[in-house]
This record gives sequence, C-alpha cells and structure tokens, in this order.
Amino acid sequence: MNFRKDEDKMEPLTLFSQSSLTDIVLLLLIFFLLTSSFVTNFGIKVNIPNAETGAQTDSQFINVAVTKEGEFYVNGEMTQMGQLTTALRDAKTENPDGTLVLRADKDAIVDNAVRVMNVAKALELNIVMATEQNSQ
Repeated sequence: MNFRKDEDKMEPLTLFSQSSLTDIVLLLLIFFLLTSSFVTNFGIKVNIPNAETGAQTDSQFINVAVTKEGEFYVNGEMTQMGQLTTALRDAKTENPDGTLVLRADKDAIVDNAVRVMNVAKALELNIVMATEQNSQ
C-alpha cells in the first residue's frame, strides 16, 4: 500500500556524506602513528641471548655491540678491533660513571666479547651483559 501522493515521490540521495569516511581514516592514522612509536630500533642487528630476568638500559651507559661477523660498535659507531681501546677510553671520558652494556650476538665469537670485557676491566668500567627477557 502506498499512502503517498504521486507528487511526494522521494528522490534518491545525490550527495554522499563523507564525514563517516573521514572519521575512519583519522582513527586509522592515529592508530598507526601510536603503534609506530612502540618499535625500538638500535640500528645494529645483534641476536642477543635470552634471560629470565632483566633491567632497562639508560642513556648513561656505554653501549658496545659485537656482531657475529666480528664487527664492534661503540655507542652505535663502527670501531675497528685495533681502535676498540681508544673508542672505549673516549666513551669513558665523556661518561666517567658509565657502565658498559655489552650486546654480543649469541652466534658471535666468544673471544671478541671477552676482548671487550678485558678492555672494559682495564679501564675500570662496570660490565653488564645485555640479553632479551625470556617470554614463556
């Protein structure tokens, strides 16, 4: 049954409202901006071993990374094996109370990690081995 008169015919909607679409796009943008800030990137790919407990590092630490290829990175800068002592001594003069955080790849040669520890011990630095917390 049609109770409308013929002159009251409804015309189809010709204008599409995009307000709901812009709301969705804005929410997606906010979501991706927030989740991208959770990604941490040290810049040096080191596969460190897992541990049961752990502690967060701070900017007062001297970071040393040892890769499985035998490369050394002191505070993010690549350092030759012969220049390791000089680079650690310079890092200690910048941060005299700093603690050395060693990030050694679990596939790295143990001798390279021990070499860093020996230099740090000679410079009287405290040494902390970085690991990933074991998720069970």
